[in-house]
Amino acid sequence: MTEPTPPAAPGHGGSVPAQPITLRVGEHGVSATGSLYERIGGAPTFDRLVRRFYEGVQQDDVIWPMYPAEDLEGAIWRLSAFLQQYWGGPGTYSEERGHPRLRMRHGPFRITSEARERWLLHMRTAVESLQLAPLDEAELWAYLDRAAHAMTNTFD
Repeated sequence: MTEPTPPAAPGHGGSVPAQPITLRVGEHGVSATGSLYERIGGAPTFDRLVRRFYEGVQQDDVIWPMYPAEDLEGAIWRLSAFLQQYWGGPGTYSEERGHPRLRMRHGPFRITSEARERWLLHMRTAVESLQLAPLDEAELWAYLDRAAHAMTNTFD
């Protein structure tokens, strides 16, 4: 006895239309494979990312002056908490600070294309240090790159 052959997708000799694969399910668009927050290790991974990022920023004469040296731990917490929330972790950032309003919060700083590229350089080093699975790294990096470009507010 032979197993029946499943119908082929259109264009492959069959007449039954292929069914779309849903990769996002559930409330808040959580991925079928879990949130990025869960997949990469949760809060400890985001904390490592942000601390590594700030190691580079502190050595950068272009962007370090934009950061609150007197409140570095606060800056680290804010960025880590924001990224955790964005990627499916706890909503602590919004509970404590309200809506992220990224463009408004970055408005007082002169963010040029040079500053953006320096930010991206340090963030790239931090992301690579995590040694994430390639698809997780690509997903995280795509967001960080878009966000950095969106924050650019000075075009000299």
